[in-house]
Amino acid sequence: MHKTGNVLNYLPKRSQPRAKKALHDIRQAETREDARKEFDVLVGTYEEKYPKTVACPVKDRDELLTSYDFPAQHWQSIRTSNPIESAFATIRHRTKRTKGCLSRDGMLHMMFKLGQYAEKRWRKLRGSAHLADVIEGVDFINGIKPSIQNQAAA
Repeated sequence: MHKTGNVLNYLPKRSQPRAKKALHDIRQAETREDARKEFDVLVGTYEEKYPKTVACPVKDRDELLTSYDFPAQHWQSIRTSNPIESAFATIRHRTKRTKGCLSRDGMLHMMFKLGQYAEKRWRKLRGSAHLADVIEGVDFINGIKPSIQNQAAA
């Protein structure tokens, strides 16, 4: 999400909607290969006229496509910053109002307790059954866990 904003900042306003669609097509591709093809389209379209626009995502190409190494059920959470920002909304709201009223330790304690309270309303991660596989380092291919037979053949 932040990379999209950075890329669009290098473009004139009239070109931004088309580039934004191209960036979304990369992010929403079904497979890593499809994403690479969409990436090449973006580079081909903007490289000549706006080299800074494509330099930004090209240097981070592999990192931007990392989500394909995780279970497909996790992609929605990986591709957004919303869970992080939502988790800290309660804390941010309260700490703005109590600025300067507490010691550092008191503020940390209050933030911890607010986080615990907010945690009660959090939804479970989609595909939580795959978390053990992710922790063990299982290589997912385009969001799909390879079967034992496929691993033996590779």
